[in-house]
Amino acid sequence: MLEGLNQEIGLVSRELDQYSSDEDVRLLMTIPGVGLYSALMIKAEIGDISRFPDADHLCSYAGLVPSERSSGGKMKRGKITKEGSRWLRWIMVEVAHVHVKYDTHFTRAYHRIAARRGKKVAIIALARRLLRCCYAMLRDGKPFVNHAQAR
Repeated sequence: MLEGLNQEIGLVSRELDQYSSDEDVRLLMTIPGVGLYSALMIKAEIGDISRFPDADHLCSYAGLVPSERSSGGKMKRGKITKEGSRWLRWIMVEVAHVHVKYDTHFTRAYHRIAARRGKKVAIIALARRLLRCCYAMLRDGKPFVNHAQAR
């Protein structure tokens, strides 16, 4: 039974490797913490990046933006909306958890936010920043650049 499962895993792995030659997938894999599976899922959920006019619309599509209530000139921001693609939101949060282990300008921002607001809020903020980064990378066709190492 184990031998049969290993053959199935090998078959699926070979099929996934066929998609790793996609330019967008290879670009996404330059982000620390994004592997083949994560890159494929992000690409599949986003589709054609040109359907989003800017990164804010993509973040809203993923449900990674804070809810907003306003009345009488006062505005209150709440928890994330959780509207849109739950799979994109899930994979970006997972990527954020892995990305924290690396030293990048994003993780430095994560630590600043975590000290002030807590780790859960900081992870969501990091996921949103990484998704904005994915948008810019896919739009411009340029790989991830770690500004923390440049200093």
